Amino acid sequence: METAHVVTVFGAYGHTGRFVVAELLARGFVPVLAGRDAGKLRALAASHPGVDVRPATVDDPASLDAALAGADAVINCAGPFATTAAPVIEAALRAAIPYVDVAAEIEANVDTFAHFADRARDAGTVVLPAMAFFGGLGDLMVTAAMGDWTAADEAHVAYGLSSWHPTAGTRDAGAVSGERRQGRRVRYSQGRLEYHQDALPTLKWAFPDPLGAREVIGEFTMADVVTVPSHLAIPEVRTYMTVEAAGDLAAPETPAPTAADESGRSDQTFLVDVVVRSGGAERRAVVTGQDIYAVSAPLAVEAVHRVLTGRTRTAGVASAGALFDAPDFLRSLSAHLTLELSQ
Repeated sequence: METAHVVTVFGAYGHTGRFVVAELLARGFVPVLAGRDAGKLRALAASHPGVDVRPATVDDPASLDAALAGADAVINCAGPFATTAAPVIEAALRAAIPYVDVAAEIEANVDTFAHFADRARDAGTVVLPAMAFFGGLGDLMVTAAMGDWTAADEAHVAYGLSSWHPTAGTRDAGAVSGERRQGRRVRYSQGRLEYHQDALPTLKWAFPDPLGAREVIGEFTMADVVTVPSHLAIPEVRTYMTVEAAGDLAAPETPAPTAADESGRSDQTFLVDVVVRSGGAERRAVVTGQDIYAVSAPLAVEAVHRVLTGRTRTAGVASAGALFDAPDFLRSLSAHLTLELSQ
């Protein structure tokens, strides 16, 4: 009989971490609850009898080593990832196990690719950043839309969110990113990240039904500008956000998400529309679903499952599109999202 894989979840009691723990349990994994707040870990464990609790902090390597001891993989759900990613990756490398995180922070993901590529490759292990709604999903969609193309002129990822009630973690991560950028904005153009102070344009995006044409903020830049170019030859990668959702995020009074069903998901819905262009040709991928935080859990857990069962295309630091068969990965999540491909 096959022994269930043990997966440490760092930041297990956070909003996304709770979804990840639930998804691991639903799929037969054995989660280990880790994070800095022992009280919150014990409170979460009370809802999942028998799970192991291991408090750990990023400034205490020995505690991280203890949290990862005996684990087959680690999923880092604790932001800001500018602070947590490197220490947890270091611990994963010491433990010789795969690392997955749900970081949406552009600079933190750039750091992961820059600082750990050689060591992870030499170790023959996988370090997978941004395996979440922002970064991982868009990368899988762009990769799936590309099909047999080896290069493209441009890729566009338009996010149609019905609303965006940010978690405290999202707000903290945004503050850290803002400090690192010194108030500047960022975009990916001509094959590189550019920091600028230009005003962000507002334009119309023709989303597929049922959303239809909506106003979006152009160059509302998300982690896709790191994940997609990390393995695809596309010099222009742009991301967009519906005006209403961008306004929710910007407003300090917007409350955190609240549960609308027994799984804990909010009533937020999303439609992600990807368009890839090469010459005069265009290819498209569309995904719809509910709750951008909740859907990050099946994305991350499916990634861990595929890594642990040898269904990867490379090793080292790599994005989801480089690691996995993108269309197959997306279709495997049919219980959580719908996919339409047009090539």
